[in-house]
Amino acid sequence: MAVRLEPAAYALLRFAFGAILFTHGLPKALGTSHGSMADPMAGSIRLIDQVMGLPFAPQLAFLVMLLETVGAAALAVGFCTRWVALAFAMEMIGICVALGPTWPWIDRGIEYPVLMAVLSAYVVVRGGGAFALDARMPWSAARASSS
Repeated sequence: MAVRLEPAAYALLRFAFGAILFTHGLPKALGTSHGSMADPMAGSIRLIDQVMGLPFAPQLAFLVMLLETVGAAALAVGFCTRWVALAFAMEMIGICVALGPTWPWIDRGIEYPVLMAVLSAYVVVRGGGAFALDARMPWSAARASSS
């Protein structure tokens, strides 16, 4: 029975992962607060600029917002799954470098981004699964092998 439920369970995991990531991008897109963070976009710009020391912080923060909205929605439905998950893995690794070595998330540590990075890596390896839009695309290897 567990083997039969596995494709649906993986689809649920992938959907929940995308939905959770979406909740981090939407406040940036709308300019609204996220929890105790009054301006998450400004927080992203500050992290990229002052903590990570990267140039073009506003533009990179905009790309992060796109990844966390459009990319998260794509991940949830299983579209371009491996590419989107790879982008999330890179984002989470960057966050870990910026926030580390503090571990507890409650102390602005890396506990949560490490979990998300590992989950992203798993999705990169696994792909979209049976209930993903990827499986219905003409370029899908799964679709080509079943024809």
